[in-house]
Amino acid sequence: MKKLTYKVVNKLIKKKLKISFAESCTGGLLSSAVTSISGSSKVFTMGLVTYSNTAKKNILNIPNLIIKKDGAVSKKCCLSMVENLNKISKSDICISITGIAGPNGGSKDKPVGLVFIGVKKGKDIKIHRFLFKNKGRINIQKATVKKTLSLILAIIE
Repeated sequence: MKKLTYKVVNKLIKKKLKISFAESCTGGLLSSAVTSISGSSKVFTMGLVTYSNTAKKNILNIPNLIIKKDGAVSKKCCLSMVENLNKISKSDICISITGIAGPNGGSKDKPVGLVFIGVKKGKDIKIHRFLFKNKGRINIQKATVKKTLSLILAIIE
């Protein structure tokens, strides 16, 4: 993953693009991966770990109705996270991540390994839905970060 992270950071530097993250189930792992690369300060604006529903509401202004009706792990919540992160950070690229890393918290409708990744570049927003294999919490988190880095690379190449 280090190679992929290095590639992403260096492409962002080359293209002079700023990036920000709003992470939930990854708990800052994406921000940590990016900031472990020398030179990342040229492109990394902020990483918010909005793990609790309270943080999602208070920091990212996620409407209570979305959390109540759709849940924190939903397409609507992920969309609201990435849109509001963009308002806060003014970054060229914004990423939001929300999901269920397990081992608990899953259900039939929302199993462990379900993750939504929001990607906003300019006016374009895409919400990606993934179901990662339940091979344990850290593996789901790492798979999410790796997939997110690949999505970032795809939009900047």
